[in-house]
Amino acid sequence: MKGHCHCKAVRWESEAEIAWSCYCHCADCRRNCASPVTAFFGLPHEAVKWSGNAPHIYRSSDDVERLFCGACGTQMAYRNARDKVNIHLYTATLDDPDTLPPRFHVFHSDHLHWLNIQDTLPRYSKSAE
Repeated sequence: MKGHCHCKAVRWESEAEIAWSCYCHCADCRRNCASPVTAFFGLPHEAVKWSGNAPHIYRSSDDVERLFCGACGTQMAYRNARDKVNIHLYTATLDDPDTLPPRFHVFHSDHLHWLNIQDTLPRYSKSAE
């Protein structure tokens, strides 16, 4: 599995098994991505190998780091200090994002009411934990 930013300056790859895949509707992710919803998936931190330019890091809160391309600005990943196991990569960075559909929704209580994703996936008010 491989991925990259828009300009391909930042790349990642991993051979690890996907831990989970979801839509996130939280206001923080919406604002960070300038999108009504985003999709993430989890891989073990140590299983992701970065190449090309190193991603830049924006500390959006005490526990959260957001990784992005310093050249084109593409959001690449999210690290939360409370998740010691997985890094959260943006599904849109995958070389073929169609291969990894979300399996559930998180922070659905924050979803935008004008966005109606019609699926039968589980919806969690906050996180899936």
